[in-house]
Amino acid sequence: MISCTEFIPLYSELFKYLEKQGGKAEVVKYWEHISDEYVESTLGKEIKENGLKGCWNYWAKNLNEEACDFTMTLDEKNNYFEINMKGCPSKGMLLKFDYMTPYNDYCGHCDVLYKRCAARYGIEITSDLSECDKAKCVLKGKKING
Repeated sequence: MISCTEFIPLYSELFKYLEKQGGKAEVVKYWEHISDEYVESTLGKEIKENGLKGCWNYWAKNLNEEACDFTMTLDEKNNYFEINMKGCPSKGMLLKFDYMTPYNDYCGHCDVLYKRCAARYGIEITSDLSECDKAKCVLKGKKING
């Protein structure tokens, strides 16, 4: 079986291709499609069934499967969720390659995929992508209604 990591360089190249064909808007359109067709059926289902704890459930499973170096915080009393990504294996892999340059906004896909889905359930997601060049980021979620 092929590991999901085998596809990381391909995703990066696909994002570059889409941008070349139709600009950044085309890349975002693709990410929105993935959010609507896949993330909705996974993260969306978790949030619908478990509220903010659904974020915890979703990422605990997925980030551990991807062997990420991260910490998560869930504060249900204050309706707050946070992921502190200390080492993203996807971006980390891309940064190690000397034969290709990663898509300039590779990490932007996480922001679009998850923000779009969570918003449907009253969770506002913000991302700090300022250290993506070190394979680090912070994603925060806050329940804003309900």
